[in-house]
Formats: sequence, structure tokens, C-alpha cells
Amino acid sequence: MTTWSDIRRAWFVVTYRGTAFRGAAESPGVRTVIGELRAACEQILGQPIEFTLAGRTDAGVHALGQVISCDLPGAVDPSDLAHRLSRMCAPDIAVRSGDWAPDDFNARFSASFRSYRYHVWNGPVGNPLLHDLTWHVAQSLDLDLMNEAAKVVVGQHDFSSFCRAPDPAPDGSPLSLVRTVISASWTRGEPSHLVMFDIVGMAFCHQMVRSLAGTMVDIGSGRLLLHEMSTILDGKDRQLAGRVAPPQGLVLMKVGYEKDRGGGGAE
Repeated sequence: MTTWSDIRRAWFVVTYRGTAFRGAAESPGVRTVIGELRAACEQILGQPIEFTLAGRTDAGVHALGQVISCDLPGAVDPSDLAHRLSRMCAPDIAVRSGDWAPDDFNARFSASFRSYRYHVWNGPVGNPLLHDLTWHVAQSLDLDLMNEAAKVVVGQHDFSSFCRAPDPAPDGSPLSLVRTVISASWTRGEPSHLVMFDIVGMAFCHQMVRSLAGTMVDIGSGRLLLHEMSTILDGKDRQLAGRVAPPQGLVLMKVGYEKDRGGGGAE
């Protein structure tokens, strides 16, 4: 058992395939990413660890560059712990790196931006090899229209139309759904059936990226008109938005930090 003295703050970059998990955050009675990491850490260190996530991901959502922070005894080597956790949690989780961070570092609140990518398989027939990594959309998509729609959401806006309503604050007041989107764009990849939506923002509310992706796909397929994107955004009404894209196409790509807080961006 590790002696718990000289406690220090550590941070880790984690990749996981979300298919097998009921989300990243710990939830009693179901398999989660943090639940797996906590169990493995307790086996290694002999004590439970409390992790902080940079971004909560829903069931079925994946991550390439999720970041977690926690407190560890100073005698622990975070890099070695990362390797041991990867071996124990394979194949669904890989802890790509581990290091010490400033004492006030917090994976969630120290983050300066988060980057997500949504994958659409756009063709008449789906790809069985990618069924748990993409959303199959059979209708032809107009990426020019979708990119015009993406421009509408860049900047600071109230995204109430694209977010699941949060629980009120402890004092009963509603929580703000104002968020800042730094960039948003659609591209066609290789093979050409693969269409990707990249969005970077300071923070996102629940289901925001999936709702934006689904609404823009509805515009690209002709189910909605381009001018409706602004109407939906300005309406601040969840019922106005298009479909919520399914979870399996979404990946948390990267979490960014100031260079003196946690060692810079995590990829």
C-alpha cells in the first residue's frame, strides 16, 4: 500500500472507446470510464482516488484526448501509473500520459477550450466496420449549406435551443446556457463517405454538439432550410432544433490549457 503523504496534483490524458461504457462519469451499478480507472487505481495504490474530468461524455461517446486530474502521493510516478492503468484497463481505455500539475490545476475548470469531432458515414449503405464510430446518414448532404449553418453558431450565444435543460442551481435559479464557440466547420474525409464536423469551444452544455450536428445534417439533407439555423438559435427553445445526432459518432478530441497550467494542450 502506498503511503499517503506529500500529496500532489496529477493529470492524465485518456483515450477510450465509449461503446462499452455508460458514460465517462462514475455512476453506481453501471460500467463507466472513471469507474474502471478508480477500481484499477485502488488495486495499484490500495486507496480510492477521486478523479475530475475535463468533459463529461455520454454513453457511447468516445474520447481521444480526455483529461483527468487527481491527488496522488508524491512518491508515485504518474507516468508509470499511466502505463499500469493502460495495461489493466485495455482494450477499451488507454492512459496516454501522466504528469504532475500545479496544485491548483483542475481538469475541468482550468481548461481554456475543448475540441470535439462528429463523424457521419454519408452513403446509401452503412459501414459495418464503423457502425459504433459513425452516424449513418443515407441522404446526400450539401456541405456548403452545412458550413454556412456552422458559421451561425460561432461566437458567444445562448444555446438553449441546442442543450438539454440542466437542473436549476441550488438556490433555484436557472443555469446559464450561454457558451462561446471558437470555430465550427464540416469537411469530407477519406474515404469520401466520411463527413466530419469539428467544433472548438470554451465549454459545451449537455448534448450541445450532438444537437448542433443533427440540426446541420437536417439542413444539409434538406429537412430544414439554412435560414432556420438562425431562427432556431435565436428562439432559445429546445423544441425548435433538429434531430440530436446519436452518441456513437462523437469524439472528444482535445482539451486545451494555458501552458503554465498542466503542461499545455492535451492531444
